[in-house]
Amino acid sequence: MVDAATAGRRERKKAATRATILEAATQLFLARGFDAVTVREIADAADVSPKTVFTHFPHKEALVFSDERERHERLIAAVSGRPAGTSISDALKAHYLAEIAALTSEPQSRILALMEDTPALIDYAEKMWLRHEDALVSAITEDFGLQEPSEEIRFYVRFALQIQLVAVREPVPAAAIDAGFRLLNQGWAPYGEAKR
Repeated sequence: MVDAATAGRRERKKAATRATILEAATQLFLARGFDAVTVREIADAADVSPKTVFTHFPHKEALVFSDERERHERLIAAVSGRPAGTSISDALKAHYLAEIAALTSEPQSRILALMEDTPALIDYAEKMWLRHEDALVSAITEDFGLQEPSEEIRFYVRFALQIQLVAVREPVPAAAIDAGFRLLNQGWAPYGEAKR
């Protein structure tokens, strides 16, 4: 049996290796562009094997989106942990604005610029974002005290997630977020109020 100290050391080593790979990848991507960098080059810069890179990151694109788990948790917490009296739409609007503000500040703004120049990253980011759909549907279903999600909840979530995808590309993201939720809420408000 492995003792706690050995297990802790192993986890710290894994975390350090992951951080080294991420740092190497980020520097190479920002210097030369995502498509121009190979996994072999990233591995060489991090002093690991390509297999080790893929052990930590299943796809090259995952190197750009290493914080996906944290983003997922923040999104769900925006709904499930919102203050009493705050609507789901208002909670999501505030969350989207905070996320976009973080993306447009240094050093994330350079990663955002890299994404905008790389169609494969845009496609990966959109698919990754939409993977939150089921968890967000579950959070709202639970919030409403339902056993199963309604079609209204499913459509609401699908449309609400699209608002973020559109807004991040707009010159004034806050205006796009407001417009998106204003339109969405016209159909959602009667349903959401009925569930309160």
